[in-house]
Amino acid sequence: MNKIVLWSLCAAFAGFLFGFDTVVISGAEKQLQQIWQSSDAFHGTFVIGMALWGTVAGALFGSFPTNFLGRKKSLFFIGILYVISALGSALVDDPYTFGIFRFIGGLGVGASTIAAPAYISEIAPEKDRGRLVAFYQFNIVLGMLAAYASNYLLRETGSEPWRWMIGMEALPALIYTFLVLVIPQSPRWLISQGKMEKARSILAKIDTSKDLDSKIAEIKRQADHGKSSKENIFMKKYRKPLILAFLIAFFNQFSGINALLYYAPRIFEEAGLEESASLLSSIGVGVTNIIFTFLALFLIDRLGRRTLMFIGSIGYIVSLAMVSAAFFLDWGGMSVPIFIFIFIAAHAIGQGSVIWVFISEIFPNHLRAGGQAFGSSTHWVLAAIIPSLVPVLFGSIGAGWVFACFAFMMVLQLLYVKFMMPETKGKSLEDLGLGLSERE
Repeated sequence: MNKIVLWSLCAAFAGFLFGFDTVVISGAEKQLQQIWQSSDAFHGTFVIGMALWGTVAGALFGSFPTNFLGRKKSLFFIGILYVISALGSALVDDPYTFGIFRFIGGLGVGASTIAAPAYISEIAPEKDRGRLVAFYQFNIVLGMLAAYASNYLLRETGSEPWRWMIGMEALPALIYTFLVLVIPQSPRWLISQGKMEKARSILAKIDTSKDLDSKIAEIKRQADHGKSSKENIFMKKYRKPLILAFLIAFFNQFSGINALLYYAPRIFEEAGLEESASLLSSIGVGVTNIIFTFLALFLIDRLGRRTLMFIGSIGYIVSLAMVSAAFFLDWGGMSVPIFIFIFIAAHAIGQGSVIWVFISEIFPNHLRAGGQAFGSSTHWVLAAIIPSLVPVLFGSIGAGWVFACFAFMMVLQLLYVKFMMPETKGKSLEDLGLGLSERE
């Protein structure tokens, strides 16, 4: 089991870079808007939004290298994209080139949401799969905390602190790229490529209690069926997992999570905190996120994915309603940060830990990368649109109405969990793939 944990952690470190890349811009974005004198619309849609559209492209097309090169090689090239993006973004002098390098980093983020969860789910024993795939989310929030702390520590470095903030990502990106070299290839991907003996040796290390011959035969049967039938995720028989993936990704972003992570310091300043206090409060967001994600790691294979989504949905509704009320009633002080910390806790224990696990489980082996790409691209299209609109919406309708809309969407998420979402804990990927597909 130690080897599996090590391999999972190495692959999941892609999530650390995802988290770091997602929020490192929050400490630099106001500096950049002042330096380049950007309008709110240009700043939101291009300077901030280019990374997000890169993520959309990475999620849309990341299934192709994940399928054809394999999970391991894809993870390696994702590391290279992060290195290029971090160094390039830190060294440029205009918003257009900056946006291009941030777009490259976004490609890495989007592709990692396909390759890393798919890889981990395919090497993990059923009883530990939720926890091991959730390492990816744990690394995301660890990366976010590291970025918030890094931004705070580098806030007065040199004449242009933003360059140090953005460029710091190159260091963990290099470490990750070399870590990927130590992990084996996915045994399920190897079987799909006809490399049976290599797959057998890896499967033997994963779970010695299994009858390898029958396990390999079942995986091969599904892989051969996928090749011979030329199936895709949009076929009628896969309508159920497709809808489930779409809705969990849809509600993930309509909670407002990425809008908050990108603009946390700005939101705290809107609530009346000074700049240094707002940056420090952002670190509080990271600490809360990591504590409750760690709790979710402990619970996800015990209580199950659906129960955690129930808990998170209720936490979302209460906290977002309180944040909205704080802005409407001008409560001020630490009220907004406290309610946002509750919101982050709800996200960490629910959607944050469940989404990548759930999407990686509900599609058959031969369609997993494609299903992961669909769920991830839905997530990232909305993650590009919603944060890009935040500066404009805050200036037009006000923060109170924005958070009220997010609270309403979480009521709808609660209904999705209650009436549509199945429990996937403890079931093999092969059983889930068959169970959620409709018979024709």
